[in-house]
Amino acid sequence: MFKDISPLLNDHGAFAAAIEAMATPFESAGITVVVGIEARGFLFGPPIAQRLGVGFVPVRKPGKLPGAVVGLDYDLEYGTDRIELPADLVGSDDVVLAIDDVLATGGTLAAACSLIGQTGAVVGGIGVLVELVALNGRAKLPDVRITAPIEVN
Repeated sequence: MFKDISPLLNDHGAFAAAIEAMATPFESAGITVVVGIEARGFLFGPPIAQRLGVGFVPVRKPGKLPGAVVGLDYDLEYGTDRIELPADLVGSDDVVLAIDDVLATGGTLAAACSLIGQTGAVVGGIGVLVELVALNGRAKLPDVRITAPIEVN
């Protein structure tokens, strides 16, 4: 079932509250960079990075980033996909907060965490706006702190 976040994005107060709810749990987590997962992670990631006082780095589909990239192919329940991260923007000194809009089955976020790990960085947490609890995406991310201000069963 599709969950539309467009009304939240169109409401300044609701959007600001969502950013605050997603950023606050990580204020003292030592986060040094926020990565946003294409594409809706790009909507939440930059204001969360700004709120935490750190930089933002996009995780994108293949061929969308200039320069050298670190990439990962991963399996989905209906096929395969690939994500990439700029090779020089995340490194071994970083503690990364991964941001996306929804945690569903967990495949893409698990791949993003693996990709971040390839850089030598540590995943300090995952923040999503909505968690679809019944899909049990957390099972693919057992060792990562995950926050979601909205849970849907």
